Amino acid sequence: MPVHHATLPVRGDRRALRIGLLGGSFNPAHEGHIQIARRALHVLGLDQVWLMVSPGNPLKEKRGMASLASRLASVRRLACEPHLVPTAIEARLGTRYAVDTVRALRRRFPRAHFVWLMGTDVFAELPRWHRWKTFVREVPIAVMPRPGSTTAALHGQTAQRLRHARLPVGRIRQLVEKTPPVWAFLPGPQNGISATALRRAGSAESLRQTDRASTRQEIRS
Repeated sequence: MPVHHATLPVRGDRRALRIGLLGGSFNPAHEGHIQIARRALHVLGLDQVWLMVSPGNPLKEKRGMASLASRLASVRRLACEPHLVPTAIEARLGTRYAVDTVRALRRRFPRAHFVWLMGTDVFAELPRWHRWKTFVREVPIAVMPRPGSTTAALHGQTAQRLRHARLPVGRIRQLVEKTPPVWAFLPGPQNGISATALRRAGSAESLRQTDRASTRQEIRS
């Protein structure tokens, strides 16, 4: 029985589930996020993917960041399938960094098998994460393609530092049970949509609506 986002327990859950963790700002959520989650479910044989809406990404500016409630709502609108679980559990746990989140989740869900999901764009920036070397020893990592970053990321600094921990494509299904540090690249279609582009499009549409409203007001006057 899938865990619903509204009743996701903070502690004491002992179900042995295979769970993908897709963290991010989701400012707003878009089909690219859902595509990553669906592919991970299928390729890794997961029971659930938790779309974890961060209360605040330390590597992103607060300016232009929508409220947590608004960003969580954007995930809920798109994640209509029972195995996709929108959640703001990091806010409830009081964790800010991924390494602390993973440790807290492992304590509270002692029988679950977690795997962290990220795009190649995020993978390339992994050395910027707080205590990233500790993080990679806490949880397996599944890396998904993102346009414009895949080739560079798979031959870049992060991949080189973790080259001995890479799981071959033919053993991807085993990733969730592997002892970290371990990561694998999941080949697949690339979705070029971005939250930044959506925000810009939304701002442009708001301006167009304002212009149309002003024009109508001038005509009535």
